[in-house]
Amino acid sequence: MAEKTEIVFVDGVRTPFGRAGEKGMFWNTRADDLVVKAMIGLLERNPQIPKERFDEVAIAATTQTGDQGLTIGRSAALLAGLPQSVPGYAIDRMCAGAMTAVTNVAGGIAFGAYDLAIAGGVEHMGHHPMGSGVDPNPRFLAEKLVDPEALNMGNTAEKLHDRFPHLTKARADAFALRSQQRATAAYEANNIQPDLISVATKSESGWGLATRDEGLRPETTLEGLAGLKTPFRPHGRITAGNASGLNDGATASIIASGEMARELGLKPKMRMVSFAYAGVEPEIMGIGPIPSTEKALRKAGLTIDDIGLFELNEAFAVQVLSLLDHYGIDDEDPRVNQWGGAIAMGHPLASSGVRLMIQLAAQFEQHPEVRYGLTAMCVGLGQGGSVIWENPNYKGAK
Repeated sequence: MAEKTEIVFVDGVRTPFGRAGEKGMFWNTRADDLVVKAMIGLLERNPQIPKERFDEVAIAATTQTGDQGLTIGRSAALLAGLPQSVPGYAIDRMCAGAMTAVTNVAGGIAFGAYDLAIAGGVEHMGHHPMGSGVDPNPRFLAEKLVDPEALNMGNTAEKLHDRFPHLTKARADAFALRSQQRATAAYEANNIQPDLISVATKSESGWGLATRDEGLRPETTLEGLAGLKTPFRPHGRITAGNASGLNDGATASIIASGEMARELGLKPKMRMVSFAYAGVEPEIMGIGPIPSTEKALRKAGLTIDDIGLFELNEAFAVQVLSLLDHYGIDDEDPRVNQWGGAIAMGHPLASSGVRLMIQLAAQFEQHPEVRYGLTAMCVGLGQGGSVIWENPNYKGAK
């Protein structure tokens, strides 16, 4: 087998994540402006990269209409001030959009077609509510290809609880509380802020500046979580407290060949080891990251015991618990989502994959004893995505 091209994560940034809806901080901000802001911030942080050297801009959005339409990778590249010679495209794999943008450009680099690319994602769920404008083919239901509930993410999470009764609501609520507590602690320790690009906001009360995620609830208690409504079914287990919110936000990253990083004097934050996607029953899409992680580990020649840090997208607490349970990892394992996750920070669908990478990259710097990390997420319609990364700061196990 030919020697694989080294692929590195050079840098990544994101906007703060806002709450979707008229009361949210980005209600009067365009989706494309959010991702352009992230891209400009990323370029400003890396002034040694000549802008014309970028070979591609891959930007994900789940709903590609309105301010998320017009081939957003190309339109955002022009709006961010990249030269007209730099091409771009839009991409969609629902929740794993930005993750797929990263792995797509990585494949292009591995093939030798690119040396340097920008990959990211945006979702303005206030302007584009989940499922807006979609028209599912009638065959899905007529031919029973999927259960009618498979098109509603909350219902799929309830079905995970059904299938794994030992993953109780109490465990999900406890996990959600820890997510809020860890995110609050991460902000207090200034772990999150270095990779946030502030965004001007406009509301009836005037101009403002978004500098942190709007959905954080440090005051969360187990009692409060226990009393929340279960909107997806009577006496259900999924609540607004143990699921990610509906959010607006954007992410952007620079992916390069190891050779290009060296040529430009860039210090990579992570090295890509392997990636994989997998399909599962759409009715229980939350288990998707289990087979995709198995596949990625197999391709890397690693086992789950080699993974020292995990960044798992908390679409729902039960979804993360299903993966931990599969691998025999404790609910409170300190390697998992050290700084909290989507339950606290939010999950603007197509942008979240790169948020996971940004946090893992920053943790790698703090943990030179850790060699490998995993970013993984579930995807609507029954998929999972996983990327395994190596820590360039690795100094040997403690």
